[in-house]
Amino acid sequence: MAAHEKPLLTELPTSPSLIQQLESILPKAITFKIYHLSTPPTRTSAIYSAPPDSRPDRTYCESHFLTVSIQTPSKEHAVEFREVLVFAIEVLIYSTAYDSTFFVSKADSTGYLHLLNLPKGTPSPIKDISGTFLRHLLTTHQRPNIRSVVSLFARAQDQYLFPGSVEYSGKHVLDDRGLVKWWCRVLDPLIERTHSGEPDGSEWDTVNGYLIVPGLDTHETRSSLPKSKMASTTHWTVGHPLRQISRHFDDVPPRCLIPHFPDDPKARFLDELDEEISKGKQESNGQWKSVRSIDQFWEMMSFRQECSAGRLVGFIWIVFNPKFQHNPSESVVSDSQTTGTTVNSQMWDIDTSLSFEPGTPSTSFIASSQILPLSSPFKRVEETLLESSPIRSSKPSILKKKKKKLTGPIISRKPRVKTENKNYLLDRPESTAYYSWVPEGRGQVIVNEADYKRETELLLRLDFANLELANSSTKRWISEVRSVAWGSMRDAWGQSVTGTKIIKVRNDVATVGVTTLNVGLVKKKRKVETEASTESSALVENTPKVNVLTSGMIRKKPKT
Repeated sequence: MAAHEKPLLTELPTSPSLIQQLESILPKAITFKIYHLSTPPTRTSAIYSAPPDSRPDRTYCESHFLTVSIQTPSKEHAVEFREVLVFAIEVLIYSTAYDSTFFVSKADSTGYLHLLNLPKGTPSPIKDISGTFLRHLLTTHQRPNIRSVVSLFARAQDQYLFPGSVEYSGKHVLDDRGLVKWWCRVLDPLIERTHSGEPDGSEWDTVNGYLIVPGLDTHETRSSLPKSKMASTTHWTVGHPLRQISRHFDDVPPRCLIPHFPDDPKARFLDELDEEISKGKQESNGQWKSVRSIDQFWEMMSFRQECSAGRLVGFIWIVFNPKFQHNPSESVVSDSQTTGTTVNSQMWDIDTSLSFEPGTPSTSFIASSQILPLSSPFKRVEETLLESSPIRSSKPSILKKKKKKLTGPIISRKPRVKTENKNYLLDRPESTAYYSWVPEGRGQVIVNEADYKRETELLLRLDFANLELANSSTKRWISEVRSVAWGSMRDAWGQSVTGTKIIKVRNDVATVGVTTLNVGLVKKKRKVETEASTESSALVENTPKVNVLTSGMIRKKPKT
């Protein structure tokens, strides 16, 4: 077993590029600890509904969970330090032969970041950590001539991933508008880096951002967008890009243009509208009865309970368009029939579907009508012809021959250790026509879907109401994930990173303190009454008197 594991352990990833990127954006001389958990690309249901008389796209899902912790002094011994989680984010990557979608599922903080006692005016590192992690995933999962889309919805909530953290007084919860603006500022550097000509964005032709808030008009929505450094141009649009990123034509039903993500407000509305599709002859139409267009869909979203009654939900997209959009129709057909890599990938699909079926995570919704069959239609036609041919029917008679009696010594087989099956998580190609899974883009610990779901749900059953509970909850979660890791992954779980970025602190002393004016700067106010009396006397003296004519100066008019 040791000889079998050794070559695999040397190829385990340690995410060096992610650590280096985080060092450059974290405050100088401040130490954090990064925990990155991920799963291999696993076959899942398509996020887009297939048009009538067509098959859904073959889709793979890769889950990433990143947590950040800090060291806090213990109450009992000031010299000792205990670890506490301060931030977590989950990103689901849906890959097909046509595009890659990076869906930000959840993000939450505990509020214990202020225990670092950063200088007043220092921006929160959470914003830079979120943007850097997304940029790292985009770079490591980028495929030539394949579009990438970052998608998320911003909905304010007291707590997402850390139960009880809302009871801690140090946690600051943003409102709906503030959260939408915050996510737009997080994603805006992804656009700016591309248009500024930096090496990271040279592979993309155009990068544009989209924002839509059901219930708000264009002017109100535009106020949530970040201000561009170049006033003449902006790369944000008020609206949605669902028509642009769809590979289908405009005549398809609206349900084929809207993605179905887990725990998504528009996904719940999709499920209700799908119930309107009548069964029988009209089933192939694929049209809803109440909503006939995608614009009407967004208009109806503003009346949903999640988007009304004083609550706002912002839907944000960042679309990365390649210079040449590749049409993989021919390559996918050949890859599913002739190449050896796809034969192996089909075997992995069978293995993962058998081993991960009981623990199907909440990140992949179940839709039996969208599950893609493993065998190609051409192969099924060949099997049907073989079964109906006389050659095929004559084979069972050959199989009915009596088995030969076994003779000779009995050689016992060596027992197979059950934990050896975990090695097959890494036994798959790094790049296929459907996904890219390079070592730099993997987590420190790689687990299957069942273990991933168990570890993320464990975090939702812990308590972060106060510092003591948060310390014990952090310790338990970290040890539980380490217990499911194997080999050198246990040592790689949790990497310390010390920031190197020098942050200029804003000086707000003048606005906070009391400013005292010098005596020489004080000017006395003149008396109003004295000025008024002086002006009135001068006015009387300068006013001319009225001349009165005497009787001698009056001359009568002579009579004619």
